[in-house]
Amino acid sequence: MHYGADYNPEQWPEEIWPDDVARMREAGVTMVSLGIFSWSRIQPREGEFDFDWLDRVIDLLHEGGIAVDLATATASPPPWASASYPELLPQDENGAVYWPGSRQQFAPSSPVYRRLATELVTAIAERYAQHPAVVMWHVNNEYGCHVQLDYSDAARDAFRGWLERRYVTIDRLNEVWGTNFWSQRYGSFAEVFPPRKAPYSHNPGQMLDFRRFTSDMLLECYLMEREIIRAAGATQPITTNFMGAFKPANYAQWAEHIDVVSDDCYPDPNDPESFRAAAFQRDLMRSMKPDVPWILMEQATNALNWRPTNAPKAPGQMAALSAQAIGRGADGILFFQWRQSRAGAEKFHSAMLPYAGTRTRTWREVTAFGEQLAALPELPAGARDARVALVFDWENWWAVEASDHPMNELDYVAVVQRWYRALHRRHVQVDIVPPERVDGQYALAIAPLLYLLRDEGAAALTTFVEGGGHLVAGPFTDVVDEFDRFRDGGFLTQLGELYGIRLDDFGALVAPGAAGPGEREARFAGDALGESVGTLVAEEIEIEAADATVEASFTSGRLAGHPALTVRRTGNGTARYLATVPDEAGAQAVIDHVLADAGVAPVLADLPEHVEAARRGELLTLVNHGDDEVEVVVVGTDAVTGAPVERVMLGRFDWAMVLDA
Repeated sequence: MHYGADYNPEQWPEEIWPDDVARMREAGVTMVSLGIFSWSRIQPREGEFDFDWLDRVIDLLHEGGIAVDLATATASPPPWASASYPELLPQDENGAVYWPGSRQQFAPSSPVYRRLATELVTAIAERYAQHPAVVMWHVNNEYGCHVQLDYSDAARDAFRGWLERRYVTIDRLNEVWGTNFWSQRYGSFAEVFPPRKAPYSHNPGQMLDFRRFTSDMLLECYLMEREIIRAAGATQPITTNFMGAFKPANYAQWAEHIDVVSDDCYPDPNDPESFRAAAFQRDLMRSMKPDVPWILMEQATNALNWRPTNAPKAPGQMAALSAQAIGRGADGILFFQWRQSRAGAEKFHSAMLPYAGTRTRTWREVTAFGEQLAALPELPAGARDARVALVFDWENWWAVEASDHPMNELDYVAVVQRWYRALHRRHVQVDIVPPERVDGQYALAIAPLLYLLRDEGAAALTTFVEGGGHLVAGPFTDVVDEFDRFRDGGFLTQLGELYGIRLDDFGALVAPGAAGPGEREARFAGDALGESVGTLVAEEIEIEAADATVEASFTSGRLAGHPALTVRRTGNGTARYLATVPDEAGAQAVIDHVLADAGVAPVLADLPEHVEAARRGELLTLVNHGDDEVEVVVVGTDAVTGAPVERVMLGRFDWAMVLDA
């Protein structure tokens, strides 16, 4: 179990470094991420490297028993790079340049950036590949965090090459993009540009491919650095830090190239329900590589600096959220950063060692938690504990949030997380996977807003139901193919037979909170659900199969009396279709109904909603995020103390890890 933080010794005089190592040992630190933003210190000028200071830091850490997750330092090019090569700078859709003075000011597809990064990473890897302190490699940092889409000339040239490799001929590109619409037909790939500022809506096929291209360019940068590290003889695991459900990078596609998934997560202390969003992020990370524990690479010990209001974490909240991550598969708890900065944009960002010193509550909590982690035994991976799959897909995300749809204010992640919260309140273990990974391990799968559905995904969902699984799909599902084109035969062309229904119209509703006239909700009710509220859409669906039935009908608005929730027993399983996006209470009612029908039990029964339970093989983790003390009956062994357990008392932000008896 690793414990530590980003370490930035270049921000401090060398005489402070020994004190850093001494305090790290006091706090129980086992590993630090080193050199993430050190490019200008390592390479002060092109062709000139200074490793003496880094040698001393690494040796000092090693002597103190602190392992190193060594970064490649490519996340923030130094000022000399853009001064000499301004063509490496990225641009927005208006052609405005992102200038140096911040960080991440590089175009991922720039040949100059890649050449300079190659020279830097080669020098670092050849020098430290065999160093005994280095236990992991940290490539770049938060790819795409600040430059989520680059429209530069470098991107233009790379996009054209990417399209030619993907489609081979310009005729094929014209076909899949539907370029006969609006006289967009191309005569060659040299006529294609990134979707820069335009008079009106862009071609949706072009937008979708530009998203794919952007993710691929970032991934190419990672793979380039990974191969350099391996070529230098390094055998340590290689990672780059993810950021939860981050739109620009298709992490589900990236995961196979990452030895150990690592993640940065910053739930908002001002939001009493933010622990559920954090749990969603942990489960997403665990689901990427279910057989390999992941690492929480960044979180805050206390307050941040970049929200409108940066509230501190309450006493015990840092440890509670860290325990949550461990319970959901993490084998490392790290922070940004070790020592709080005295200058720069993040000087108000909290750290393990606060600027106010070791007499602070933050320091006491950091050291206490380090002591508890040190006492933990080796924990199981717990790879296949969930019986519920929540379908989440990046390409669908890009497509469903495109413009010119029946409802243009969709927030895909918000809808998916609404379903997740309903499951989380019932203490049900959830994997978050693309449709292709829904298989017989699961009893229940929930697929919200699966607008873009690939052939392989549709086949997997069909096989899942026919094999005995319970599938619930939300509206705006199975509408387009992988190119964002309607399929022949209307809507629900792949799954309609499974559900035994026909979809005729999408029935957009005025979005919650939006101004203007029109229907804002569509109430629906059924014997097993009571009455609930639908939002965003009220689709017009019709029963087509004789054995499909209506479980709930719309009770208000233009579709009053029409089906809202249908069910069909097909093969050995069950397929349900919900023709609206339920509000929070409605999602809970539907989840309670389908959990009972699918026979899915909670990790632990009879828990309050603000006490979460997570299963990791034989390890049960309990965390109380509520204000009231709770007694939980659970039999086993305390994973921290080794003492036998029959029940635990959990106050606010208390947690317990119990190994099965």
